[in-house]
Amino acid sequence: MKKILAVAILMFLLPLAAEAFPLYSEVRKDFIKSDSLLLDRRGEPLHELRTDKDRRRLDWIALADISPALQQAVMNAEDKNFYHHSGVDYQAMGASLVQSVWRKNVRGASTITMQLAAFLDKDLQPKKSRKTWQQKWRQLDVAREMEKQWTKTEIFEAYLNLVTFRGELQGIAAASRSFFGKEPHGLSQSDAVIMAALIRSPNASYETAVQRSSAVSRLLGWPVSEEELKVKIRQIFLGTNFIQPRLTLAPHVAERLSKDKPKGSNLTCTLDAGLQRFALDRLSQQLASLKAQNVCDGAVLVLDNKTGQALAYAGFSTECSAAKYVDGVQAKRQAGSTLKPFLYGLAFDQRILTAASVLNDAPLDIAVPGGLYQPRSYDSSYYGPVSVRAALASSLNVPAVLTLNLVGTEQFLHTLRQLGIKEISESGDYYGPSLALGSADVTLWELTNAYRALANGGEWREATLSFDKIKEAAHKRVWSREAAFIISDILADREARSSTFGLENALATKFWSAAKTGTSKDMRDNWCIGYSSQYTVGVWVGNYSGQSMWNVSGVSGAAPAWSEIMNHLHRHKSGHKMDVPKNVIRTAVALLSQPERHRAEWFIQGTEPPAGDQVVRQYNEKIVYPPSGTVIALDPDIPSELQKVFFMARAGEKDRQWKLNESLMEETGKTVGWQPVKGKHNLMLLDGQGMVLDSVAFEVRGAEQVDSDDNNQAQH
Repeated sequence: MKKILAVAILMFLLPLAAEAFPLYSEVRKDFIKSDSLLLDRRGEPLHELRTDKDRRRLDWIALADISPALQQAVMNAEDKNFYHHSGVDYQAMGASLVQSVWRKNVRGASTITMQLAAFLDKDLQPKKSRKTWQQKWRQLDVAREMEKQWTKTEIFEAYLNLVTFRGELQGIAAASRSFFGKEPHGLSQSDAVIMAALIRSPNASYETAVQRSSAVSRLLGWPVSEEELKVKIRQIFLGTNFIQPRLTLAPHVAERLSKDKPKGSNLTCTLDAGLQRFALDRLSQQLASLKAQNVCDGAVLVLDNKTGQALAYAGFSTECSAAKYVDGVQAKRQAGSTLKPFLYGLAFDQRILTAASVLNDAPLDIAVPGGLYQPRSYDSSYYGPVSVRAALASSLNVPAVLTLNLVGTEQFLHTLRQLGIKEISESGDYYGPSLALGSADVTLWELTNAYRALANGGEWREATLSFDKIKEAAHKRVWSREAAFIISDILADREARSSTFGLENALATKFWSAAKTGTSKDMRDNWCIGYSSQYTVGVWVGNYSGQSMWNVSGVSGAAPAWSEIMNHLHRHKSGHKMDVPKNVIRTAVALLSQPERHRAEWFIQGTEPPAGDQVVRQYNEKIVYPPSGTVIALDPDIPSELQKVFFMARAGEKDRQWKLNESLMEETGKTVGWQPVKGKHNLMLLDGQGMVLDSVAFEVRGAEQVDSDDNNQAQH
């Protein structure tokens, strides 16, 4: 009572001093939501994501878009004379002063304008339970000055957008959506009296909230039953007050892009909202069709070949999923057969194999530390001698393992690392021959962008979700244009893959496209990755929990969704074939099954069969020993003349020449001897015209060097 009396005396005895306060336009401009909004490449909203953990604010709502019932209820509960005073209601203040003589707990006479002044100025907010008389005096001062600069509409609108209703909920938008799941314009009379009551006492108990809501309703003369109020208030008090986002098309993209960004800021990404919706729809339908085969989760990534911008980044989980909130595009999964094109591309560039080379698809036993490794194809069938074209297109496993033995596991791992596949830091011995069949873990993001490198002629560049310019250094050539072209031609060859998949399947499109499927061990992951001249699309289906799928093949799991998305991308324009590089030639070769017949095949120039000889040999000529990267250790206890090293080659001619460190060796043939010299060396195998057929790099060290080296490379 003493404070109220002191303020009243000061009001009449002291003049009001002008206080600095923000204008409506400044408050409106500085208003920050608790949610960030993710926008697509054209500015269309994609996703709402809460980024402010301290308070809950949504969009600023204009007074015209707020229910008249709510406006009336708040006005009557908080400031009946709002439109008739100039910031301070002297009549209400006098009534409060009189009542304070007879009652202990008297509600203050703060107007809506005075309350708004306290919202905008922290110095006007009580430090403990109540304001000091100095704060009260300044609040009166600011309220009167504010009324001179702001309109009543601006004041009431700002008040409703800044007032706290309950807990962390601030503003009419957050409260109405949290309490009733409605936008502010749709609030009913019962909703309005509840919200007006909670403004007065945000932390009131359930009983108090019911009593005050009923009092506001009676004051207004509204036909709102107490039972209806009890039901709604009980729901508010017992519920989580969770605000359902209006848009949830790209949650993981929003999470990634919101890091280190200001709270409540709008985020722009490269996604296309229409394509994102389509991808989610196709993925959900495909997962629904696979429900009986224990498939619960899936993900889709679409990249623009030229820019690397992600156009769709979608994940979907059915009700059976054990981990619905996993980012399927970034989750590490076993690659399966999707790594095979990268392996054969390496073999083409090393001039070890061509598309016409013959590999034997037959039972194979490989000794590994744990016993014998016996690769088998998906259907457990063997086709005998097959061309590399047929082996890759039909995804045969034994030929892939044979190819890995030819190119070397370490070389293949180097290729995978160049493609941006992370967390494969172990040595080749760790993976062993199973690496050819995709035992390494990859993400859909890494894998799809690796296929995009094939689509771009063998050059890898980073993929992106933002329009920020990618650093020029973030690109590298992984395969030659020639090797990338031939691999792409094989992956687009319907006839070559027909032995496994048939001519009609989900990989067949009406326009030029190249695609590869893959299924991991125990059928935990199923992939389909492919590209046209314009887009690269990757689809994964499986279970985040690691459970096995049931009888899901390469073309029945991820491929149907891949096909529909790819066809949707080309609904108005068709893809064109890749241009033939100048160093790729097409020549006829004899068919394996019918030697008298011939077919045309692509070759990197210099690897084609000799003129007049259309018979394709099983392997190109290659240095067998030492493999590239070998470390040869000299033993000081053995006489140097007894430590001779023999270079060996798989070659068709006896007079092949050898070149060591740019000097021709005197000895020729498939096997030549050499006295080792410490240091790093380059060894080349040459034909009769001096053309390099194969080359390797190796190193000779002393025993003491090798003993202190952690390198896990082969030693002699």
